[in-house]
Amino acid sequence: MPGWFKKAWYGLASLLSFSSFILIIVALALPHWLSGKILCQTGVDLVNATDPELVKFIGDIYYGLFRGCKVRQCGLGGRQSQFTIFPHLVKELNAGLHVTLLLLLFLALALALVSMGFAILNMIQVPYRAVNGPGGICLWNVLAGGVVALAIASFMTSVKFHDLTERIANFREKLFRFVVVEEQYEESFWICVASASAHATNLVVVAISQIPLPEVQAKIEEATVTAEDILY
Repeated sequence: MPGWFKKAWYGLASLLSFSSFILIIVALALPHWLSGKILCQTGVDLVNATDPELVKFIGDIYYGLFRGCKVRQCGLGGRQSQFTIFPHLVKELNAGLHVTLLLLLFLALALALVSMGFAILNMIQVPYRAVNGPGGICLWNVLAGGVVALAIASFMTSVKFHDLTERIANFREKLFRFVVVEEQYEESFWICVASASAHATNLVVVAISQIPLPEVQAKIEEATVTAEDILY
């Protein structure tokens, strides 16, 4: 059985892995990966709007991996519309990259559970095989954190190099064309970053758990035998 010191750190490692699992689920569920401002370029060109008037043509957009919302401002007031990524909008995006992003996050969910299981195993007993010990915990956390990091990089690639926001903003728009004027990552994106950070923290936790504690030895008093004791 592992000592109380290792049990405490392995327990913390299992909690961090479980928190990463929950964070990924929240990031998948919330439609707030990115938000931005979209300019109705068609409306601006029609009325030849100047800088002070551009505010009337700037709308909002936010979206996640499955759904989102945009508010069109084309000079006649805001018009809000909801949209879903699947099954039609994904065809207008880089479908392969978007599906890869989702698969990476689902794989990260499984790896987070595996790393939690390994931490619980080491908290309960000392595994006979080294691969099931602290090295195994580190391995699964490196894999889980790396997969989440790849998913984050995939999303950033879609935004920066494949004009993800502009494609979504112009989906099924026949009369108007929208241009993205501002973008910023929202809470779901940073939740994924926190998930990857949790696995990185686990590596530090496992390393600390291997620090040997000083052994406390009880001082044994030496018995003194006198001549009188021998007579008795």
